[in-house]
Amino acid sequence: MTGITKRRVRTARSSVFLLTAICCVSSAAFAEDFKIALITSTTGAFEDYAKQAQIGLRLGLEYATKGTMKVNGRSIVVIQKDDQLKPDRARALIEESFQDDKADIAVGSTSSATTLAMMPVAEEFKKPLVVDVAGADSITGNKWNRYVIRTGRTVGQEAVASASLLAEKGASIAVLAQDYVFGHESAQTFKSVATSAGATVVDEEFLPLNTTDFTGIAQRLFNALKDRPGKKILWVNWVGASPIAKLNAMDPARYGIELATTAAPLSGMAAYKGVPNLKGVTPYYCELIKNPQNQWLVAEHKKRFNSPPDVGTAFAFDAALAIVNAVNKAAGPDSEKLAAAFEGMSFEGSTGELTIRKDNHQALHDFYAVTYTTVPGAEQVLPKLIKTFGGEQLDSKLNSVAAHK
Repeated sequence: MTGITKRRVRTARSSVFLLTAICCVSSAAFAEDFKIALITSTTGAFEDYAKQAQIGLRLGLEYATKGTMKVNGRSIVVIQKDDQLKPDRARALIEESFQDDKADIAVGSTSSATTLAMMPVAEEFKKPLVVDVAGADSITGNKWNRYVIRTGRTVGQEAVASASLLAEKGASIAVLAQDYVFGHESAQTFKSVATSAGATVVDEEFLPLNTTDFTGIAQRLFNALKDRPGKKILWVNWVGASPIAKLNAMDPARYGIELATTAAPLSGMAAYKGVPNLKGVTPYYCELIKNPQNQWLVAEHKKRFNSPPDVGTAFAFDAALAIVNAVNKAAGPDSEKLAAAFEGMSFEGSTGELTIRKDNHQALHDFYAVTYTTVPGAEQVLPKLIKTFGGEQLDSKLNSVAAHK
């Protein structure tokens, strides 16, 4: 019995769902099944991303298997679990998945904190954990182990792209982020790149995930910027319900302050309506990527859900493509062969071309600089492409940041 097993916290039995074209089975699935444990933060602040990930994984598996829902001759079974945004629970669930459910691979989680809690369990059981949504740099940085593969983007990639878009010589920038590993890591990288471009980061403020009142903090940020010469930008790096609309309602434009932001789910983009000159970067928007993978995803998502796919959907879709590729390359579910099969993998995903680095199993992601345009009568704003930052380009800047730490 492992040390982790001794510490295991028993949780309520998780529901098991089988993807399209697979009949329901009991928890004692057939030995020939290829089992994937999908662990998401369905309960809590990241619920939207979790639900997107559930849909995206299903659609990705369908696309990658051409509708057969089989890989290397095995039927695919997905065991879905909710970590409730609790790291201890996430740790218990991935252990339960590998120990009791005999999962071949795990996918998740929505939160960086819960993902970091799961990673030592993947290493203990020597089974792959594919990270689709969680973005903290440390996941494929100083906390990484060889059984962790991230097909999704990192906060560092997003921060570098954001700073590359916004920072220029003489500009003054203030940062508002969440008091959470995602927010702190992103702000640190953003500041480094922005400073090297000649901008000055005049203030950084971090607030709890559940903050709803931004009045006091907004005024402090405005005060830090308002008397500065030249371009003045407040960069809002927020996961979940964006405070952009509330900040804009306080009229930062009267001080010459422009708002900028990171990617948001489609539902959150409604908050961007009416915000002047709002710019940002995103790793995905349904109309930006023109390849067969994304075109299929968009068409199927609209057909089944009467809406376009969201960013979390695309991340999980790409994770599914990578998993099927790896299992086929490894010719089976052997954990060591699977871990090696991801290394150096290149493929076209719904977010664009992806290459998984050999040294830390992190996918290189393109990012798309956009301006959010308000369209009369439309429920959401329309992101219009300014330019694309290539994955290799962003990786080079990230390496430069790391070298100077």
